Amino acid sequence: MNTEKLFNKEVMSLDTYIMFKLKEETARIKDELIAKNRAPIALSMGAPTANPPKFLLDRLKEILDEDGIHMYSIPKGEPYFRKAIAERMKKRFNVELDPETEIFSLVGSKEGIANLVRFITTPKHEELEKDVIMVPDPCYASYLQFIKCSGAKAYSMPLTKENDYKPDVEEIYNQILKDGYKAENVKALFINFPNNPLGMSTTREYVQSVIDFCKKHEILLVSDAAYCDLYFAEDEKPFSIFELEGAKDIGIEFFSLSKPYAVTGWRLGWVCGNKDVIQRFGKGKSTIDNGIFKALQKACAEILNSEEGDKYIEEGNKGYARKQAIMVKGFKELGWDIDEKTVPHTTFYLWLPIPRNYTSAFDFCRDVLRKSGIVLVPGNAFGECGEGFFRLSYVCSDEQLQEVIDRLKADGFYY
Repeated sequence: MNTEKLFNKEVMSLDTYIMFKLKEETARIKDELIAKNRAPIALSMGAPTANPPKFLLDRLKEILDEDGIHMYSIPKGEPYFRKAIAERMKKRFNVELDPETEIFSLVGSKEGIANLVRFITTPKHEELEKDVIMVPDPCYASYLQFIKCSGAKAYSMPLTKENDYKPDVEEIYNQILKDGYKAENVKALFINFPNNPLGMSTTREYVQSVIDFCKKHEILLVSDAAYCDLYFAEDEKPFSIFELEGAKDIGIEFFSLSKPYAVTGWRLGWVCGNKDVIQRFGKGKSTIDNGIFKALQKACAEILNSEEGDKYIEEGNKGYARKQAIMVKGFKELGWDIDEKTVPHTTFYLWLPIPRNYTSAFDFCRDVLRKSGIVLVPGNAFGECGEGFFRLSYVCSDEQLQEVIDRLKADGFYY
């Protein structure tokens, strides 16, 4: 069958998601790497490798025997799940949310963001007629794929050391209009702090200025807070946009259980905020799926506000802080100029420049994989501003992380 005639041109233009491409390439050369004592070590996927909390697993096993637990749920989420989310938002951020109108469950935040983009944009072929979504650059790579597949325009907001990772959104908006796009087609602005792939957080003052900008121009503010519970210092504790004035008038926020509780395969998350947006989003979602498996919702509702859950996150963050220290020390020994004072103390990512003898992030990551068996992600997979950098995830064991440093030294990969 001629798939070019079957699928729309936006889908035909998509490539395999970068993380799955890296997995495929690693699998292809795995035997060769093992033969030379370089069995693959993956620092690519942003996925915790620890087991979920024992409390959570034990409760899930018990809940599986409950009557009716295997029947259809509802797209918005079971009442006990939404009430637990509201309680968690109050406990964690001191934010009040109505579980009936301001919270909606998701099959993971990735699914929710993809559907949001579909719902708020209309596919258009003429470039300057396209709906526009302002996105960080670098950003979570899937943003770009979601927007492209929807026939819309992802407009770059550069995150750089020079602008302190705080792009001037008013200046970028004016440039969008100068480029010929229509003001009424600028639909949304995405922020993602703590950021994937940089790991950077930001200030309340900056986010307040973004909220004020979005209100001024009637643009939806979309906050992706998937990493809000991964932090190593209390004075860098991430916040919700709804702690700030006016955010609920113009904003929604996405959350995920994947990272804090190591349940990436369970696919649970939620979106919350402006009730009109949440309710309209929900009508679209209700035509697509029948909600999350009720047993998962019930178990996770219990972990969200439990002492066991909080302790698990606290211990996990101590582990990530230790792992970060191993990698920072190792890369400094390899010649990277890293200032411990400016290294982000959130997420489980390091974002580093490629060595001086390389001009391409892809070439560097390819060589490291083929020679050392270490899977890194080239920075330009996250946007044009990512060229010249690479991302690594320190989610494997301390011993494997030290092995990474030892291999890079042995194989001559110095800065």
